[in-house]
Amino acid sequence: MLIRVGRDRSERIDLGLAGALSLIAGALNAVGFLVAGSFTANMTGNISLFTEHLAQRQVLLALSFLGLVGAFLCGAGLAAFAVQSGVRRGMRSIYAWAIAAEAAVLLPLGLWLLARPGSAPDFFLVSLLSFVLGLQNAVTTMISGARVRTTHVSGIVTDLGIGLAALAGGEEARADTVPRLKLYGLTLACFAAGGILGTVLFSRTGAWIFLLAACGLLALSMPQILRARMS
Repeated sequence: MLIRVGRDRSERIDLGLAGALSLIAGALNAVGFLVAGSFTANMTGNISLFTEHLAQRQVLLALSFLGLVGAFLCGAGLAAFAVQSGVRRGMRSIYAWAIAAEAAVLLPLGLWLLARPGSAPDFFLVSLLSFVLGLQNAVTTMISGARVRTTHVSGIVTDLGIGLAALAGGEEARADTVPRLKLYGLTLACFAAGGILGTVLFSRTGAWIFLLAACGLLALSMPQILRARMS
Protein backbone atom coordinates (compact mmCIF):
# COMPACT_ATOMS: atom_id res chain seq x y z
CA MET A 1 0.00 0.00 0.00
CA LEU A 2 2.89 2.39 0.78
CA ILE A 3 5.57 0.74 -1.35
CA ARG A 4 4.23 0.46 -4.89
CA VAL A 5 4.26 3.74 -6.80
CA GLY A 6 2.28 5.20 -9.71
CA ARG A 7 1.28 2.71 -12.40
CA ASP A 8 2.52 -0.24 -10.32
CA ARG A 9 -0.38 0.29 -7.94
CA SER A 10 -3.62 -1.66 -8.28
CA GLU A 11 -7.15 -0.38 -7.81
CA ARG A 12 -7.41 -2.34 -4.55
CA ILE A 13 -4.25 -0.76 -3.15
CA ASP A 14 -5.44 2.76 -3.96
CA LEU A 15 -8.85 2.07 -2.41
CA GLY A 16 -7.24 0.79 0.79
CA LEU A 17 -4.94 3.79 1.09
CA ALA A 18 -7.69 6.29 0.30
CA GLY A 19 -10.12 4.74 2.77
CA ALA A 20 -7.73 4.51 5.71
CA LEU A 21 -6.07 7.91 5.40
CA SER A 22 -9.24 9.80 4.44
CA LEU A 23 -10.86 8.49 7.62
CA ILE A 24 -8.00 9.85 9.73
CA ALA A 25 -7.89 13.13 7.78
CA GLY A 26 -11.62 13.67 8.26
CA ALA A 27 -11.29 13.05 12.00
CA LEU A 28 -8.40 15.49 12.42
CA ASN A 29 -10.17 18.09 10.31
CA ALA A 30 -13.21 17.85 12.58
CA VAL A 31 -11.04 18.23 15.69
CA GLY A 32 -9.53 21.42 14.31
CA PHE A 33 -13.01 22.88 13.90
CA LEU A 34 -14.08 21.82 17.38
CA VAL A 35 -10.96 23.35 18.93
CA ALA A 36 -10.78 26.66 17.11
CA GLY A 37 -13.53 26.87 14.48
CA SER A 38 -10.95 26.26 11.74
CA PHE A 39 -10.87 23.49 9.15
CA THR A 40 -7.32 22.19 9.12
CA ALA A 41 -7.70 20.45 5.73
CA ASN A 42 -9.79 23.08 3.93
CA MET A 43 -7.32 25.47 2.34
CA THR A 44 -9.96 26.96 0.04
CA GLY A 45 -12.03 27.96 3.05
CA ASN A 46 -9.00 29.29 4.92
CA ILE A 47 -7.96 31.49 1.98
CA SER A 48 -11.54 32.78 1.74
CA LEU A 49 -11.60 33.59 5.46
CA PHE A 50 -8.20 35.27 5.17
CA THR A 51 -9.44 37.63 2.45
CA GLU A 52 -12.75 38.26 4.23
CA HIS A 53 -11.14 39.26 7.54
CA LEU A 54 -8.44 41.24 5.78
CA ALA A 55 -11.12 43.23 3.93
CA GLN A 56 -12.74 43.92 7.32
CA ARG A 57 -9.35 45.11 8.64
CA GLN A 58 -9.16 42.27 11.14
CA VAL A 59 -5.49 41.78 10.32
CA LEU A 60 -4.45 39.42 13.12
CA LEU A 61 -7.43 37.15 12.56
CA ALA A 62 -6.78 37.18 8.82
CA LEU A 63 -3.14 36.25 9.35
CA SER A 64 -4.15 33.30 11.54
CA PHE A 65 -6.01 31.74 8.62
CA LEU A 66 -3.10 32.48 6.31
CA GLY A 67 -0.90 30.76 8.88
CA LEU A 68 -2.93 27.57 8.52
CA VAL A 69 -2.34 27.65 4.77
CA GLY A 70 1.37 28.15 5.43
CA ALA A 71 1.44 25.20 7.85
CA PHE A 72 -0.29 22.95 5.29
CA LEU A 73 2.17 24.14 2.64
CA CYS A 74 5.15 23.42 4.90
CA GLY A 75 3.89 19.93 5.64
CA ALA A 76 3.40 19.18 1.95
CA GLY A 77 6.76 20.69 1.00
CA LEU A 78 8.66 18.82 3.69
CA ALA A 79 7.01 15.54 2.73
CA ALA A 80 7.82 16.11 -0.95
CA PHE A 81 11.45 16.91 -0.13
CA ALA A 82 11.79 13.81 2.05
CA VAL A 83 10.16 11.54 -0.53
CA GLN A 84 12.27 12.88 -3.39
CA SER A 85 15.43 12.44 -1.33
CA GLY A 86 14.44 8.90 -0.39
CA VAL A 87 13.58 7.97 -3.97
CA ARG A 88 16.98 9.19 -5.16
CA ARG A 89 18.60 6.92 -2.56
CA GLY A 90 16.49 3.95 -3.59
CA MET A 91 14.46 3.82 -0.35
CA ARG A 92 11.33 1.81 -1.21
CA SER A 93 9.97 2.49 2.27
CA ILE A 94 10.22 6.28 2.11
CA TYR A 95 6.47 6.79 1.67
CA ALA A 96 5.76 4.59 4.68
CA TRP A 97 8.34 6.49 6.72
CA ALA A 98 6.62 9.75 5.79
CA ILE A 99 3.30 8.44 7.13
CA ALA A 100 5.11 7.20 10.25
CA ALA A 101 6.44 10.74 10.65
CA GLU A 102 2.85 11.98 10.77
CA ALA A 103 2.25 9.58 13.65
CA ALA A 104 5.46 10.80 15.29
CA VAL A 105 3.97 14.30 15.44
CA LEU A 106 0.53 13.25 16.69
CA LEU A 107 1.75 10.83 19.37
CA PRO A 108 3.72 13.32 21.53
CA LEU A 109 1.01 15.91 20.95
CA GLY A 110 -1.60 13.57 22.43
CA LEU A 111 0.64 12.63 25.36
CA TRP A 112 1.38 16.28 26.09
CA LEU A 113 -2.28 17.24 26.07
CA LEU A 114 -3.20 14.30 28.29
CA ALA A 115 -0.49 15.26 30.78
CA ARG A 116 -1.29 18.97 30.65
CA PRO A 117 -4.86 19.54 29.43
CA GLY A 118 -5.47 22.91 27.84
CA SER A 119 -1.75 23.75 27.73
CA ALA A 120 -1.53 24.01 23.93
CA PRO A 121 -2.74 27.30 22.40
CA ASP A 122 -5.55 26.74 19.91
CA PHE A 123 -3.61 28.28 17.02
CA PHE A 124 -0.60 26.05 17.69
CA LEU A 125 -2.81 22.97 17.78
CA VAL A 126 -4.68 23.66 14.54
CA SER A 127 -1.46 24.72 12.80
CA LEU A 128 0.13 21.41 13.75
CA LEU A 129 -2.91 19.54 12.42
CA SER A 130 -2.73 21.51 9.16
CA PHE A 131 0.95 20.61 8.92
CA VAL A 132 0.38 16.86 9.29
CA LEU A 133 -2.55 16.90 6.85
CA GLY A 134 -0.44 18.73 4.29
CA LEU A 135 2.23 16.07 4.79
CA GLN A 136 -0.30 13.26 4.38
CA ASN A 137 -1.90 14.73 1.27
CA ALA A 138 1.48 15.19 -0.40
CA VAL A 139 2.48 11.59 0.31
CA THR A 140 -0.73 10.09 -1.06
CA THR A 141 -0.63 12.36 -4.10
CA MET A 142 2.95 11.45 -4.96
CA ILE A 143 2.72 7.71 -4.38
CA SER A 144 -0.51 7.34 -6.40
CA GLY A 145 0.33 9.64 -9.30
CA ALA A 146 -2.27 12.15 -8.03
CA ARG A 147 -5.10 9.60 -8.03
CA VAL A 148 -5.44 9.61 -4.24
CA ARG A 149 -5.84 12.92 -2.40
CA THR A 150 -7.07 12.33 1.12
CA THR A 151 -7.81 15.93 2.11
CA HIS A 152 -8.77 17.50 -1.24
CA VAL A 153 -12.54 17.25 -0.89
CA SER A 154 -13.42 20.05 -3.35
CA GLY A 155 -11.41 18.38 -6.09
CA ILE A 156 -12.83 14.96 -5.24
CA VAL A 157 -16.42 16.21 -5.51
CA THR A 158 -15.57 17.90 -8.83
CA ASP A 159 -14.00 14.70 -10.18
CA LEU A 160 -16.99 12.73 -8.92
CA GLY A 161 -19.35 15.00 -10.83
CA ILE A 162 -17.28 14.72 -14.00
CA GLY A 163 -17.17 10.95 -13.62
CA LEU A 164 -20.92 10.67 -13.17
CA ALA A 165 -21.41 12.66 -16.37
CA ALA A 166 -18.99 10.33 -18.17
CA LEU A 167 -21.26 7.39 -17.39
CA ALA A 168 -23.60 8.72 -20.06
CA GLY A 169 -20.90 8.04 -22.67
CA GLY A 170 -20.04 4.83 -24.45
CA GLU A 171 -19.08 1.49 -22.95
CA GLU A 172 -15.36 2.27 -23.09
CA ALA A 173 -15.84 5.56 -21.25
CA ARG A 174 -17.88 3.83 -18.56
CA ALA A 175 -15.25 1.11 -18.13
CA ASP A 176 -12.57 3.75 -17.54
CA THR A 177 -14.77 5.84 -15.25
CA VAL A 178 -16.21 3.26 -12.85
CA PRO A 179 -12.91 2.52 -11.02
CA ARG A 180 -12.33 6.25 -10.52
CA LEU A 181 -15.87 6.73 -9.22
CA LYS A 182 -15.25 3.97 -6.67
CA LEU A 183 -12.08 5.71 -5.51
CA TYR A 184 -13.65 9.18 -5.31
CA GLY A 185 -16.80 7.91 -3.64
CA LEU A 186 -14.86 5.92 -1.04
CA THR A 187 -12.56 8.87 -0.29
CA LEU A 188 -15.48 11.22 0.19
CA ALA A 189 -17.45 8.74 2.31
CA CYS A 190 -14.47 7.93 4.54
CA PHE A 191 -13.60 11.62 5.00
CA ALA A 192 -17.20 12.28 6.08
CA ALA A 193 -17.22 9.21 8.34
CA GLY A 194 -13.94 10.36 9.85
CA GLY A 195 -15.47 13.74 10.59
CA ILE A 196 -18.34 12.09 12.47
CA LEU A 197 -16.00 9.71 14.28
CA GLY A 198 -13.58 12.49 15.16
CA THR A 199 -16.36 14.66 16.58
CA VAL A 200 -17.70 11.84 18.74
CA LEU A 201 -14.30 10.65 19.97
CA PHE A 202 -12.99 14.14 20.73
CA SER A 203 -16.11 15.07 22.68
CA ARG A 204 -15.82 11.87 24.74
CA THR A 205 -12.09 11.19 25.00
CA GLY A 206 -10.40 14.53 24.30
CA ALA A 207 -6.69 14.23 23.45
CA TRP A 208 -6.89 10.44 23.21
CA ILE A 209 -8.02 10.92 19.62
CA PHE A 210 -4.48 11.99 18.68
CA LEU A 211 -3.07 8.79 20.15
CA LEU A 212 -5.67 6.72 18.32
CA ALA A 213 -4.86 8.47 15.03
CA ALA A 214 -1.14 7.95 15.61
CA CYS A 215 -1.68 4.24 16.32
CA GLY A 216 -3.72 3.93 13.13
CA LEU A 217 -0.97 5.56 11.09
CA LEU A 218 1.70 3.34 12.65
CA ALA A 219 -0.41 0.24 12.01
CA LEU A 220 -0.56 1.28 8.38
CA SER A 221 3.08 2.31 7.91
CA MET A 222 5.24 0.01 10.05
CA PRO A 223 4.31 -3.29 8.32
CA GLN A 224 5.13 -1.61 5.01
CA ILE A 225 8.54 -0.51 6.32
CA LEU A 226 9.30 -4.06 7.47
CA ARG A 227 8.07 -5.50 4.19
CA ALA A 228 10.35 -3.17 2.22
CA ARG A 229 13.34 -4.25 4.30
CA MET A 230 12.62 -7.94 3.80
CA SER A 231 12.13 -7.70 0.03
